[in-house]
Amino acid sequence: MSHGVLHFATDHPVGSGHFPGNPIIPGALLLAEAVQMIAAGLDMKLGVGTIKLAKFFHPVRPGDAVEVEYSISAAREIRFQCAVGASKVMAGVMDAAA
Repeated sequence: MSHGVLHFATDHPVGSGHFPGNPIIPGALLLAEAVQMIAAGLDMKLGVGTIKLAKFFHPVRPGDAVEVEYSISAAREIRFQCAVGASKVMAGVMDAAA
């Protein structure tokens, strides 16, 4: 399994709009950043159209470091999961064969 870390700055611009006083990183941004990291790690072109499944379990906040783990099968299916500390925040499956 391969891995990487996404860092969201404490002053990330989305924090002021999502949601004032209780900022979170929107799921779409988290997913897009994870896909970009995985694509770079695998030296592949991947886009949101390759996502078969994504589930969100816990909010990510500005200042969080998100650990991303991923693997690719012989059938070119990419499975990934993301965590902040011990809390799983997102998991999913992508189709790299498309």
